[in-house]
Amino acid sequence: MKNLNRATALAETEAPVLRPTAALLELPEKVLQFGTGVLLRGLPDYLIDKANRQGIFNGRIVVVKSTDGGDMTAFERQDNLYTLGIRGVEDGRTVEENVLCASISRVLSAKSQWAEVLKCAANPDLQVVISNTTEVGIQLTADDIQQEPPHSFPGKLLAVLYARFQAFNGDLSKGLIIVPTELIPENGSKLEAILLELAHRNGLEPEFIEWLETANQCCNSLVDRIVPGKPDAATQQALTTQLGYEDELLTMAEVYLLWAIEGDERVKEILSFHQADQGVVIRTDINLFRELKLRLLNGTHTLSCGLAYLSGCETVRGGMDNDCVATFVHNLMLGDLLPGIPYAVDEKVGQRFGLQVLDRFRNPYIEHRWLAITMQYTMKMQMRNVPTLLHYYKRFNTAPQYVALGFAAYLLFMRGTRQDGKTWFGTANGTEYPINDDQAGYFAELWARNLSAADLTTTVLQNQALWGHDLSQLPGFAKRVSDNLQQMLETGVAATVAKHLNKKATLVK
Repeated sequence: MKNLNRATALAETEAPVLRPTAALLELPEKVLQFGTGVLLRGLPDYLIDKANRQGIFNGRIVVVKSTDGGDMTAFERQDNLYTLGIRGVEDGRTVEENVLCASISRVLSAKSQWAEVLKCAANPDLQVVISNTTEVGIQLTADDIQQEPPHSFPGKLLAVLYARFQAFNGDLSKGLIIVPTELIPENGSKLEAILLELAHRNGLEPEFIEWLETANQCCNSLVDRIVPGKPDAATQQALTTQLGYEDELLTMAEVYLLWAIEGDERVKEILSFHQADQGVVIRTDINLFRELKLRLLNGTHTLSCGLAYLSGCETVRGGMDNDCVATFVHNLMLGDLLPGIPYAVDEKVGQRFGLQVLDRFRNPYIEHRWLAITMQYTMKMQMRNVPTLLHYYKRFNTAPQYVALGFAAYLLFMRGTRQDGKTWFGTANGTEYPINDDQAGYFAELWARNLSAADLTTTVLQNQALWGHDLSQLPGFAKRVSDNLQQMLETGVAATVAKHLNKKATLVK
């Protein structure tokens, strides 16, 4: 079997993969990217490749890796090419697509090739910086930008910007658009503040600090795409046979993608790759997309995970194959959570986003376990769902029925019956499960008091330390939750959901 390289990529075959042209491999280097992780390969790098194929962005990426070895040598062996396998459901249709991405020109080691990284700063074609250095990457630490290299990501980036300032004598037109993709709120604003503080701490001249602030833009961004990365051995072997070559960097990703970037017309002009895919959105305010993701995707996960697991469903896809659970998820998301989002959302935009989320839940290629979603269940419930519940009451002053059903299942899931070390365990359908929640002990003690469903529900809802509010004061909510909980205790979760939906219960074995 041939290995993936430039010659393999350009060879004409009948293999089911979208190949690059030779011209794509000669495009100028316009992007400096810190990080080599699968999210970057599956989202920004793929999108730039897609735009290049359409003749839009016409630029490639120099990747900076913090250390030697690892996938860096694989990039070298494969002439910086990799295959992205896109799998999932879109508008109810199963999608299988393979793309041989050619957007990366070089991968440099910050550890051993720092001088080469700094040379990139003097490239007049350079316009954009992208990063994904994990959530801990955007932190202020003591750092000397004269080190080779500085140890932190902000330190490395500041050194590159300072080198660019010097190379072009402070030319305001040579500033860069900087788009961090780390999964923290206000990532661009935080990175900008750290860069300015580091510049002061390093004693850099006022002229540079002025240039840093005025010529460069750090954009807040939000990324959303499940990129599992390397497939399992069987899938890898099957794909290798189909493609006709070995790819050490073969990366799998779901169909859905979102890259929301906060920026003005200049940002739109420079990040022209946004034209190649409707999943890239550049707006002056991206809070809408953050709210949709937090309330509809994450919020639905949180209010469904206990209910689905206690109904016998192990995975999200398994839940979507269960008529009762799937109907609950659909009605919860679009009936209760969408109208409760504490942000102005156009109903059609919200509906469209919700339907895309349902497609993602049905993805047969991704195994997402409900039990994993229950991690820190209480904290997630407070962050993701309490603001939605309160706003729903503000609009309608009545209990949202599917939220109440999901909350009752949460209370039942949190019934710890056995402790082993620091971990509490509950029991469902004859099987023990871990309760990985900082509040597990509180709930175990509460259940041990043999309170009635009504008293237990009220006690929990009144706990302002958990929710920041006394939720028992919401008219009708405590009663609706406790009635559901009582029925779950008597007949089981699956039967309770089925009765609620007027359907026949299906307990997955």
